[in-house]
Amino acid sequence: MQKTIAFFDFDGTITTKDTMLELIKFSNGKAAYYFGMIKLSPHLIALKLKFISATKAKEKMLAHFFGGDNLNTFNEKCKRFSKNILPLLIRPLAINKIKEHLNNNHEVVVVSASAENWVSLWCLQNNIEYIATRLEVTDDKITGKLSGPNCNGEEKVNRIKDKYILSEYSTIYCYGDTKGDKPMLQLATFASYKPFRKKVSV
Repeated sequence: MQKTIAFFDFDGTITTKDTMLELIKFSNGKAAYYFGMIKLSPHLIALKLKFISATKAKEKMLAHFFGGDNLNTFNEKCKRFSKNILPLLIRPLAINKIKEHLNNNHEVVVVSASAENWVSLWCLQNNIEYIATRLEVTDDKITGKLSGPNCNGEEKVNRIKDKYILSEYSTIYCYGDTKGDKPMLQLATFASYKPFRKKVSV
């Protein structure tokens, strides 16, 4: 029996915006978000100049906005964000393609650098599997550090291969929108780069 699987990047591919930034705005308020971004600007500039890695910049941001949060409290924020905000960020063409794959009995997997804590909730609501970055938790509190590598670039491929035996699939679809998705796109028999950017007429 031939099997088909489709791997989707999340932020920018399925969504219109970076969901971590939108979670921060939703959880902390826009004033705290902008104040925090000003405070974090030296790290963001260092990232732009490639003096620090994306992982280090992400950890600085997570630590500033969520470091010390009780895990249950943080997960509740993610739950409310997933329910109230995420649906507004989903690209119509992306969800239509996901539904098309599901209707054809294809396996569908979101592979994201964003954290499991909010990505998983949306995926479960839509009957989709997920692979995402994990956050470090110590004494039931978010530390701001990642648990394991950031799920981006080659790490997306590593995580996919850890979970799936790709030789079992006759057809592999991959959808992405940044250079961090390109290693994953190379796994595909059918690869799509920035595929869902067109406006849908109503």
